Amino acid sequence: MPEHDAHDAHDDVITELVVDHREVEELFVRLEGPLSPEDRQDALEHLVAELVRHSVAEEAWIYPAMRDRLDDGNAIADRETAEHHEVELMLKQLEGTDPHSPQSRPVLEALMTAVRGHVAEEERQLFPALRAVYSAEELRDLGDKVRTAKKAAPTRPHPGAPRDQVSRRVMGPFVGLVDRTRDALSGRSV
Repeated sequence: MPEHDAHDAHDDVITELVVDHREVEELFVRLEGPLSPEDRQDALEHLVAELVRHSVAEEAWIYPAMRDRLDDGNAIADRETAEHHEVELMLKQLEGTDPHSPQSRPVLEALMTAVRGHVAEEERQLFPALRAVYSAEELRDLGDKVRTAKKAAPTRPHPGAPRDQVSRRVMGPFVGLVDRTRDALSGRSV
């Protein structure tokens, strides 16, 4: 299971998101290896929750920051949001399926490919672009906002939910509370 202690309360937003990326990659590697049915189900549930929380936080805070200061920020944020939506649709397909079933394997492989491509692009292009236009203090402030958003974010995919910044900031915590209640009632430990 990924180490959530790797995050530091003083990390800037880029460090925060890179740590998230590494945690997701660790879960991918686990899922690619031999696991017991219980461990595979646990890894898949953690993966779903991590990706949903990460996406909600990025859409609430990072993409608006891109729109605000990057020359082509609107186009980049629109593309990134569309990629998130595709990932969320795949997560919804995986939710509640048997992770050992042959039918789930192609969806999981497509998910891994999509997320790995998304992560590579963010780390190679978008994060350096953000560092170039935001001060260290602003990036730390965004890190605080992203950490707060992830704590309140949903833990399950909701591909039909509104994706705009205001909806993510306002509705995200409510949907997150509902998801965490469902998780507790079902015994899902994410």
